[in-house]
This record gives sequence, structure tokens and C-alpha cells, in this order.
Amino acid sequence: MQTTSISIYSLMVQFFQKNEPIQKVKAGSALFHEKDPVEYIYLILKGSIALGRVHLRGKEFILNVLNSREIIVEYQLFKANPQYQFFAKALTDCEVLFIKKELFEEFILTDPEAMNALVAWLSTGYLKAQMKCQDLIMNGKKGGLYSILIRLCNSYGIKTENGVLIDSPLTHQELANLTYGTREVIQRALKELREKDIILYDNQKFTIKNLTYLKTEVDCQNCPFEICGIN
Repeated sequence: MQTTSISIYSLMVQFFQKNEPIQKVKAGSALFHEKDPVEYIYLILKGSIALGRVHLRGKEFILNVLNSREIIVEYQLFKANPQYQFFAKALTDCEVLFIKKELFEEFILTDPEAMNALVAWLSTGYLKAQMKCQDLIMNGKKGGLYSILIRLCNSYGIKTENGVLIDSPLTHQELANLTYGTREVIQRALKELREKDIILYDNQKFTIKNLTYLKTEVDCQNCPFEICGIN
């Protein structure tokens, strides 16, 4: 939610950073697990963190990938004894501010500007979640992959002479987790895209050579980046 969260993120950094130490989180470390009691909300200063759930059979699904200038607030606000609804795992080495839940909620309730910014951030998050569901329901597994690649371009894309480089390393398994599919299905779809010269894959990074093709296949509506992102 990078564009819409700048306001609430900036307000929180300004208010909390002078009192809260910066914590270093190693890649692969968990900030919290599903159903853990809520202790903190988190401000990501550096690095990438995945939010997701684990199926009863053990398969991991990634719902969002958050990077610097993002906030992790994954519980029902102002509820007694809340639990985290998802897990949070560092994909890279990160620097994070841990802010006590009680301090965060007090800040929101006593600062009208922060409350307004939080409402705007939450409403954008709701729209993004609805759009992701729409893409997966209407376009199936292959279309869901195309949609995720478009969203990754919006969040991490860098224009190069070969196309749009998604400047974030992703394995086929991680991409499958993002699309709620199996690695085998995703590998077949990616092979087809490579054969059609739509994508390149090198050093765990994708380059989208023909973004228009992907957008046409999923009837892309060219939503603003703050809605059509992976975060």
C-alpha cells in the first residue's frame, strides 16, 4: 500500500522512531505466527516481509509481500485479546520498528490526523483485497499468475531495454504461493510465457518483455498503482 500508506507511515515514524529502537530481523525469521496473541504492530524500514497462511495440509500461501515504508497491522483493532490472523516472515534481512499494540491504539485514538490517515489506508487495503479476489475468480490459475506478474511490475518494476524488470528475487515456489497454485501448474504457465517471448527469468528475477500481452489476457482495467500492487 505504498502510495496511500505514506501519510500514516510517516506520522508513525515521526512519533515512534525517537523512542523505539530499530530491530534487525534475519531473512527467514518469523515476526509472528497465526493465532499468536498480538503484542506489536510493525513499521518496515528496510527489507521485504511476506504475510500469509498455512493450510491444514502444510501448504503455505502468501497473501501480501510488504517492503520498506509499509505497516503491518494484522489484527482486529481495539478488540480485547486479539490474535494475529496471518503469519509474517522476513524474505530478506530487514530493519523494523516494533511498536506495542497499546501504544499504537492510543496514538490513533488521540490524534485525529492519524485516525484519518489510518482510515484511508484501511479503505485502500480493502479495495486491493477485493481486486485480487476478482482476478483469481474471473481469470483462473493462469490469469491469476498474469495478474500477480502485473502487480509485481507495479510494486517492483524497473524499466530496462528488455522490458520491465521485477526487482525482487522470486522462486517458482514463492510465485506459486502468491497465486495459490501448485509449483507444477505455475512452471507450465511460465514455460509457455517464455516460449512466447513474453518473459525472461534470470537469477531468480523476472523481466516482463510484453506487459501489454498480460494486461490484455486478464482484461486489465489499468487501476492506480496504490490499488494494483502486490503489497
